[in-house]
Amino acid sequence: VVGETMAPQRVKLMIALGLTLALTPAVLANPGMPPNFAMLASLVAGEIVLGLALGILGRLVMSAVNVAGTIVATQMGLAFATSVDPSQEGQGAVVGAFLNLTAIAMIFATDLHHLLIAAVRQSYDLFPSGGIPPTAEMAQWSAQLMSAAFATGVQIAAPFLVFGIVFNVAAGVVSRLMPQVQIFFLVAPLTILGGFVLLMFGLSAMMAVFLKFFETSLRPLAGG
Repeated sequence: VVGETMAPQRVKLMIALGLTLALTPAVLANPGMPPNFAMLASLVAGEIVLGLALGILGRLVMSAVNVAGTIVATQMGLAFATSVDPSQEGQGAVVGAFLNLTAIAMIFATDLHHLLIAAVRQSYDLFPSGGIPPTAEMAQWSAQLMSAAFATGVQIAAPFLVFGIVFNVAAGVVSRLMPQVQIFFLVAPLTILGGFVLLMFGLSAMMAVFLKFFETSLRPLAGG
């Protein structure tokens, strides 16, 4: 939520301030106050780099939903039905925006946002303040997470890929058998209708796959 552009700045600030107050007692002695300004600046710079890296990892986890939304929209024939998607900071498929909002709601409904808070707390133990940020490990983990997010997005949208292939093959057969029928005018609305029916019955399973990926990805950072 803090990283989403759709959230008001005041809400982001309040969440960040609340987390800071909640976590301060747990990390108060880590580290001590730097003796001079140069060390303080170095400490702040290291924390900024580490915070950006953790934010990127979180974005990569959520990108699985964006991948799935793009595939689903394409198979439903709604790839050109776009609107401003705040999660991508640009134009995005309407179906993708819906899946993204649903995923965020499910994260809070299943208390998986506690993993995010635990990961922030655990980061002070995994990456002690004042040390050199582990850029090599972060880069490797980002590459692995990007690959896993794409694979998960395809897995979430797999029923729609099968639906699109079967439906298009069937439409091609009908077109060959009855060339006088304007098959395009029949296929377009039926594709959208079939896609919405599949989305209605498969949304819970799609979210279950994403939530499992979300938990598996963040559990190591949360100390689980």
